[in-house]
Amino acid sequence: MVAMPAVEHPLPEDDLLQTFLSLETPLGYKAELIEGEIVVTPPPDGSHETTFASINRQFMRNAATELDLAGTKGLITPLGHFIPDGTVSPVGHFHDAEPWADTTGVLLVFEVTSGNPAKDRDVKRRGYAAGLIPCYLLIDRSRAEAVLFTDPVDGDYAALTKVPFGKPLDLPAPFSFALDTTPLR
Repeated sequence: MVAMPAVEHPLPEDDLLQTFLSLETPLGYKAELIEGEIVVTPPPDGSHETTFASINRQFMRNAATELDLAGTKGLITPLGHFIPDGTVSPVGHFHDAEPWADTTGVLLVFEVTSGNPAKDRDVKRRGYAAGLIPCYLLIDRSRAEAVLFTDPVDGDYAALTKVPFGKPLDLPAPFSFALDTTPLR
């Protein structure tokens, strides 16, 4: 048997999008279209889900206003179709939304790093900023820090606040509480 080198034959953009939208992933997996590449991610580990649950409880208990927190809501950004670990929006915001919604009205998204933290640190940050989502919260488990990106301008965030795990991270209005990063490991 002779091994043949892999040859990439990129699909035209419309064909790639249609292929992506027609994918059926195994239960628990998620597929995203990130800068023209289909990325399939396996179900998260227990630590990831514990971190998600801690963030969820803190938003529901401490936010200055009532909000909805969706896990795995598909968002269309200028850099692709992303599924953040968490999406915070006004109550009922996605009630009539299609599976893939635009980012208008989303207040904050968050990602908890897993197998490929570089995508969360770079392309997803830029995609959320290009989609004008006011806040992007990155829980970077490999660096043991929480980073809040704010003020989207020209495809990136103009401001960031970074704290090591164990220190509180102040969230702006409409959240207006300090996120406890102690349990975020």
